[in-house]
Amino acid sequence: MPAIQSSIIEPIWDQFAALLPAREVPHPLGCHRGRIPDRIVFDKLVQVLVFGCACARIADATCSATTLRRRRDEWIEAGVIDALHALALAAYDRMIGLALHDVAIDCRITKAPCGGEVAGRSPVDRGKQGLKRSVAVDAAGLPLATIAAPANRHDSPLLGPTLDALAVADRPMTVHLDRGYDSGATRAQLAARGLTAEIAAKGKPAPIAAGQRWVVERTNAWSNAYQKLVWCTERRAAVIGFWITFSTVIIIVGRLVRQAWTRYRWETRPRRRP
Repeated sequence: MPAIQSSIIEPIWDQFAALLPAREVPHPLGCHRGRIPDRIVFDKLVQVLVFGCACARIADATCSATTLRRRRDEWIEAGVIDALHALALAAYDRMIGLALHDVAIDCRITKAPCGGEVAGRSPVDRGKQGLKRSVAVDAAGLPLATIAAPANRHDSPLLGPTLDALAVADRPMTVHLDRGYDSGATRAQLAARGLTAEIAAKGKPAPIAAGQRWVVERTNAWSNAYQKLVWCTERRAAVIGFWITFSTVIIIVGRLVRQAWTRYRWETRPRRRP
């Protein structure tokens, strides 16, 4: 059984392959060992993301763990995954439309047992090493931007970098936040950006009726379906960003295929709504 449905992963691979830079072979005769095809490496990185295992566990006769890590680092340096994320967002906005009138931002703490550049003492896991993800989503729960930080960072200082990471911050929007962001500094920061704020007040019980923030909780649950983010053993910030962005692209394309299923027809359209 594939790690990701073919109706989702095949469009991602087609665009990913188009973004890969041309590789130059300096030796006129090439080398004695052929290069592992990019598609094999791509499929195995998808398995690493979904199952959360080490590259050595996924490696086999077709591709070694060293090749997986080297090719991943090549793609990080080339900025392929960031370009893919921008294209996925643009495609969703063009075909379905981003619901940017309401944007919700929240954080989620996961485990980072190996420490690293963006790991810190987790306040919810007895001081063990943890990772915090600050996520911004639109009104439909589509992830717009995600940044990583140590688990012991407070949520409110991450608001600015999260808003800076938004590629669509020039549109009018209302930002929905929980009571952890309820401060004068947060309101001043949003006002300086020309954004309207809906912040839960401290010391008051939450309303029974669901507000506009539940979509970000659902998106965090979607992200936690990828075990590489739940139990992150990576130490370098660039590699962690790669896995976060990779999972975000899969979520965006999955929602695009689901929403487009009832609006469009195409040759590889799945028989059932995904």
